[in-house]
Amino acid sequence: QVQLVESGGGLVQAGGSLRLSCAASGRTFSRYYMGWFRQAPGKGREFVAVIGWSGGSTDYADSVKGRFTIARDNAKNTVYLQLNSLKPEDTAVYYCAASPSIGVVTTGHEYRYWGQGTQVTVSS
Repeated sequence: QVQLVESGGGLVQAGGSLRLSCAASGRTFSRYYMGWFRQAPGKGREFVAVIGWSGGSTDYADSVKGRFTIARDNAKNTVYLQLNSLKPEDTAVYYCAASPSIGVVTTGHEYRYWGQGTQVTVSS
């Protein structure tokens, strides 16, 4: 089993940056593809980014390409999401998740474990 704890959210002005972290428990962290999702008020959960076992494979939602960067440190059991050039529409609760599936997965049902989320609020 994997437990995930996100941190790093907060209030930032448009154009600013944040770095989210997701710390995972367990010794099998490197066997999971790790993803970030977000959910804005009144909206459904949205895929943001995913990273493969060793960090060599990544994928992003079109809405964040070129602005967000996902990375992982398997020695620290941690996955990161660097958020740059933030926009008010990026405001949401951001969740990290772990998937045992092989390959880049962008759908929520492929993920087995979820964190509790961290709030990101971008003011205009």
